[in-house]
Amino acid sequence: MKKFPLIIFLFFVLSNCSPQKDKKVLQEISTIENSLTKNIQIKGDSVEKMNIYKRMEHYKVPGVSIAVVENGKIKWAKGYGYANTKDSTKVNTETLFQAGSISKPVAALSVLKLVEEGSVDLDKDVNQYLKGWQIPENEFTQNEKVTLKRLLTHTAGMTVHGFPGYQQKDSFPTIIDVLDGKGNTPKIFVNTTPGSIWRYSGGGYTVMEKVVEDVSGMPLEEYMAKNILSPIGMKNSTYQQPISQSFQNNISAAYYGNGSLIKGLWHNYPEQAAAGLWTTPSDLALYCMEIQEILKGKSDGILSKETVEKMLTKHKNNWGLGPSLYHEKDSLVFGHGGKNAGFTNNMVAYAHLGNAVIVMTNADNGGQLAREIENSIFAYYNWPIRKPRVIEVIYLTDEELKKYTGKYELKEQGLIVEMKLVDGKLVSQTPLGNLSLQPMSSTKFIDIETVTMIDFLGEEKVTGFLVNNRFKLLKIE
Repeated sequence: MKKFPLIIFLFFVLSNCSPQKDKKVLQEISTIENSLTKNIQIKGDSVEKMNIYKRMEHYKVPGVSIAVVENGKIKWAKGYGYANTKDSTKVNTETLFQAGSISKPVAALSVLKLVEEGSVDLDKDVNQYLKGWQIPENEFTQNEKVTLKRLLTHTAGMTVHGFPGYQQKDSFPTIIDVLDGKGNTPKIFVNTTPGSIWRYSGGGYTVMEKVVEDVSGMPLEEYMAKNILSPIGMKNSTYQQPISQSFQNNISAAYYGNGSLIKGLWHNYPEQAAAGLWTTPSDLALYCMEIQEILKGKSDGILSKETVEKMLTKHKNNWGLGPSLYHEKDSLVFGHGGKNAGFTNNMVAYAHLGNAVIVMTNADNGGQLAREIENSIFAYYNWPIRKPRVIEVIYLTDEELKKYTGKYELKEQGLIVEMKLVDGKLVSQTPLGNLSLQPMSSTKFIDIETVTMIDFLGEEKVTGFLVNNRFKLLKIE
């Protein structure tokens, strides 16, 4: 009987701790939601803090889902806006989004699992594992071979950067059709010496997928469900393409950059390892936590600590066996971005410190928004993963700016862009959005919203400009 008052006391204390904790977390979330900051800041200007819903409206992003991991546990997760504006379905923490290229580091666990089982070797020619299809031998593969390690680290010399997906009405190619260029992308082959350079290749991950299927004797979606997703606890995740009806009870549609709904609600991706994962931020948080726990000594993890340490060892361009890597030692960060038609996401996690952030959006314009959300989260929790870039701008007179006005053409695509002078600024309408350019020098300009860099060409007379040091437009009038 003496224990009874103590039990009542403990029950009272515990029952009253939870609401206080929930209130504290809700306050944290509210602060973060109202503290988004732009990815480019102008030196000397005050930092504007913005509301998440207003930024969603600004970028025309209908829905967002976020999960935050702190000290090895999910601190909070929340959905925002709409999964489908047509039927007013709202986003919640279990709404499935297409992961895009975040599919790659998760799918990479399948290869590492087969390595631990002794079924494959990371450093052997993958042609010895492939059945019914082989990587064509050529001058580049005479002395160096395509290996699983090189496929995972994007150093295999394989072609095809990414995949556009297929509409619901399109015929669905087999994986061999994709590899042979009989789908909607070119043939996948080696066109530079394996191991010589880093070059991002979704095509390489499609070859990896074929290896997993041929060695395991199982379709990738079945192998991943049985050996990776289920053991980690990722119950709201699947590599099914097209996705089965059983997963469509709580699923997000996809949206173009102008906010319009993609025809058929979303695209399908037969390139499952490269782009085919449907998941949630909370499930991706479990993936991050699994890796973190194994590094801390978890004995019954999906992989051994030794294998995970190899996975997080930097190769060319700071790439691991699946994820991208940055920072060093205790501050090591692993992660990956993801972009499919109408979905844009990002995942970053500390390997050793137990923290992570996953942001998933259902729109083509979600990239900048995701970074603004991350800016707020990183600042609130004091995680020095990344800070907004601070730049200096200069003043140029209208007379100085006039020489940049006129029409410019991107010949390869027949695109014409006109630069105008409006209220003391160069402005232009482009496929990247409406640009309002700030001068950083007499030839270098930046659009703060889209983080688009414009470098004008020509010494005395302007002849054209470069966009983000990639696309060259020539002045035509």
